[in-house]
Formats: sequence, C-alpha cells, structure tokens
Amino acid sequence: MGLRLTSVTVGCARPRELAEFYARLLDAPVSAAEPEWAQVRTRDGLTVNFELEREFTAPVWPSEPGAQNATQHLDIEVDDLAAATEHAVACGAVLARVQPQADVRVLLDPDGHPFCLFT
Repeated sequence: MGLRLTSVTVGCARPRELAEFYARLLDAPVSAAEPEWAQVRTRDGLTVNFELEREFTAPVWPSEPGAQNATQHLDIEVDDLAAATEHAVACGAVLARVQPQADVRVLLDPDGHPFCLFT
C-alpha cells in the first residue's frame, strides 16, 4: 500500500491573505483562491491549504494554561537562518518572544500560527 502526504490544511481567519503571506515567504504561487479557501503549492510539490474557520482564535505559543494552544506548526528548512528570518519579518511574520534553540527561529504568521525556520 502506497501512502504519500501531499498537503497540509491550516485553519485561519483570512485564507486569501494568509496564502499570500506564505506565497511571498516561500516564493511560491497562490495556486487557488476563493473567499473561504486558498492554496499555495511549493516548488517541492507540497500543497498548503488555508481554510476559513469562522470562530478562529489565534493560537498562543509557547503554550499557556487556558489559552488556545498551537496544535501543529510548519517547519521550513533554510540555508541562512539570519537572512531567512529577516525575509520572513519583511513578509509580515513576527518573531516569537521565546526562541528555544540557537539553530531555530520561531515566528508567527499574520494569523498568529507559529512556524519554524531551521538550519
């Protein structure tokens, strides 16, 4: 039996805007966009879908008792951590207040989802 992961879906408040952010971040096209759903397809063939959640609450990272905690995040491998972090911030990401490792940068996308850049 052959299984192959082809996509990840992220629940969010603003699908089109979040897809546009990740398209800039990853230098990849927005391959589909509708009012409640949008999609980015990376050069490596991974598809990231963004789906409207009407009752979306931005996650808190790191986890805090009683808060909406992040249940997953994207890991993005980079060649130059400092340059990639600067690029992510220029695209609209925010550097998270806690940075747990020297070779990883945790950032928050415009809807508050954490993602990691790593070398």
